[in-house]
Amino acid sequence: MDKQTLQKIRQAYGWKEPQLFAVDSGLINHTWKVVDGNDVYLLQSVNTNVFTAPRLIDENLNLLADYFRENAPGYLFTAPLQTLADGSLPEIGNIFYRVFHWVTGSHTIDTVSTPAEAFEAAKAFGLFTSLLGEFDVTRLHPALPNFHHLSLRYYQFEQAVQNGVAERISECAGTIQYLRSQVSIVKRYEAFCAHSEVTKRVTHHDTKISNVLFDEQGKSICVIDLDTVMPGYFLSDVGDMFRTYVCPVSEEEKDLDKILIRKEYIRAIENGYLTDMGSELTGFEKEHFHFAGEMLIYMQALRFLCDYLLNDPYYGSRYPGQNKVRAENQARLLQLFREAVGS
Repeated sequence: MDKQTLQKIRQAYGWKEPQLFAVDSGLINHTWKVVDGNDVYLLQSVNTNVFTAPRLIDENLNLLADYFRENAPGYLFTAPLQTLADGSLPEIGNIFYRVFHWVTGSHTIDTVSTPAEAFEAAKAFGLFTSLLGEFDVTRLHPALPNFHHLSLRYYQFEQAVQNGVAERISECAGTIQYLRSQVSIVKRYEAFCAHSEVTKRVTHHDTKISNVLFDEQGKSICVIDLDTVMPGYFLSDVGDMFRTYVCPVSEEEKDLDKILIRKEYIRAIENGYLTDMGSELTGFEKEHFHFAGEMLIYMQALRFLCDYLLNDPYYGSRYPGQNKVRAENQARLLQLFREAVGS
């Protein structure tokens, strides 16, 4: 960050002699730790290539902050701080910035290594949604419209099969055939969304383990990285936890023999999330608890393969065929997960 920008940010928040330290975490926004005397903050620049309407996200965060202050004041919600001019999203040189309090004594982890970690993370995301049970979800702006709309993702996949790179379509014939054979997941998703016992709630939509703050005893403190918070189904949060917690290797693993399902992590996610959400979900929703994993894993396989067939426009590729590897990885994970939960 150049000195002129830092000076403007310093003036916006009334800092005296801030020192910046780059934080090497997160894939979307640039982040710094700011030390100003005895005060410590987290400073971010918003990636508007991903989040094209940052002011709407800022409105979302402030709406939720107001709700928590009034209805759950004991909950640690990482709300953006107000500037001296009473805004929380200063724009400097066509870049939007926001500041949060640094949570002392907290840390994040990148990989789930124990069922206890999976339980604590699931409990944190369940508590977050549960505490917002009375919030009017229609007040939130959709940060990423249709982000987890499986029917749309399947349509995009079929369009890619029809209009993508011919050589890649031929190369992926087996994976295309398998994903088409699982289209019943789309039908079940549509029936779920249309059911009278299903509710849209305040949902995080990005429940990877690194979006939870832990204390020194390994207990969850709160959830963070709230840009994707918007109205959604519980399938999104639970499904993304199943997708990213239950397998010991990531979506980048090329050796499909290393992909397996750790059933104790499935139980940990279920027990953790239902600690607070057990009384919130309807019976019909609970019947679809494991389906959340099928839906999210399937959707991600579709998205990776769609991107590969269209020459990698969305996710990009650090090496040739990376999105093909990811798609095959997720297709295998889907197969094993369905077997593990008896679908």
